Amino acid sequence: MRSKNGFMIVSVALITFMSFSAWKAFAQKKNESQNLVLILIDGYRWRELFRGADQGLLLNTKFNSGDSARRFKKYWDEDPEVRKKKLMPFTWNYIAAHGQLYGNRDLGNFVNVKNPYWISYPGRAEVLSGFVDSAIKSNSYPNNSNMNVLEFINGQKNYKDKVVAFTCWSASGRCLNKENSKMLISVPWENIPGERLTDAEILANEIQHYAPKTFGDDERLNFEVYALAKSYIKAKHPKVIYLDFGDPDEYAHDGQYENYLDDIHYLDEMIGKLWNMMQADKFYKGKTTFFIVPDHGRGSGDQWTDHGSSVEHSNETWFMAMGPGISAKGEMKMKTQIFQDQYAKTIAGLLGFDYTAPKPVGKAIESVKK
Repeated sequence: MRSKNGFMIVSVALITFMSFSAWKAFAQKKNESQNLVLILIDGYRWRELFRGADQGLLLNTKFNSGDSARRFKKYWDEDPEVRKKKLMPFTWNYIAAHGQLYGNRDLGNFVNVKNPYWISYPGRAEVLSGFVDSAIKSNSYPNNSNMNVLEFINGQKNYKDKVVAFTCWSASGRCLNKENSKMLISVPWENIPGERLTDAEILANEIQHYAPKTFGDDERLNFEVYALAKSYIKAKHPKVIYLDFGDPDEYAHDGQYENYLDDIHYLDEMIGKLWNMMQADKFYKGKTTFFIVPDHGRGSGDQWTDHGSSVEHSNETWFMAMGPGISAKGEMKMKTQIFQDQYAKTIAGLLGFDYTAPKPVGKAIESVKK
């Protein structure tokens, strides 16, 4: 009898403990995201994000063509708060109300690349791997064999074969070690694979082959990446999506400021439409985080067209995030210094994982999580 009662007491205690442990795990998990969209916008400056259009560049005929009245009507206002909302209405009306934005250097909120090269491939590698590999110093670097956070997440329970990437640039595929990856990594001019595709997926596949190769044979336009990714997300419901957009950097290199602004304006709208679509889907609603970053900054004044270690300010960046577990603090105004090698561990942490790699990775950004 004593033994039986003792057994019963121990059993009840064990069940109670297990129930408490399960509840605790659920309580910790419920504020974490289950899905994540990582969006990279190549070479977009913090100046336009936080200040809106640059008046000097809007007026400069060297960097614009066509109707200047149209440019000013669409993007200019004396009030910088109005100006930045004209350029990026979804960002400043929605993300600022529900998420966090970092990198306004006017307020001492600093975000920088850590790699010394300040160009696209090394910037992407730093974002994705969470550390700087000094050997990666050019855009022509071959396959990147380093661990990256997407591959890491793809190896976790419930995420296998549910991590995908849609990129604008063939080098982005090399950066993700596409040849040796187990993930779906779509690069120019690859179609969404499979036989049972939706009408939207079929159309997205077709469109990319009809669109002009504006920036060369190894880069497709942002709207093509968007169409492919959006149709795939709606049909297949991946849990982690990496979207790699490149047009702003290309328009800047070509000195086309109005096109640079237009493209950012359209990207802001695409991001908003993608968010709204996913929030209307019960698979994603209330369980999905957006994490948006550039790969590098660029110069100021006439040097706005360029970036690299010889161009001042092109190591200055920004990032923004919104979703479960991220408090709605809006534009972050505290003085701080963040580096983009910290993104990988932060992203994994938002999904409840502790990202590690063979090399030391940047620490998680604690202020992002509640």
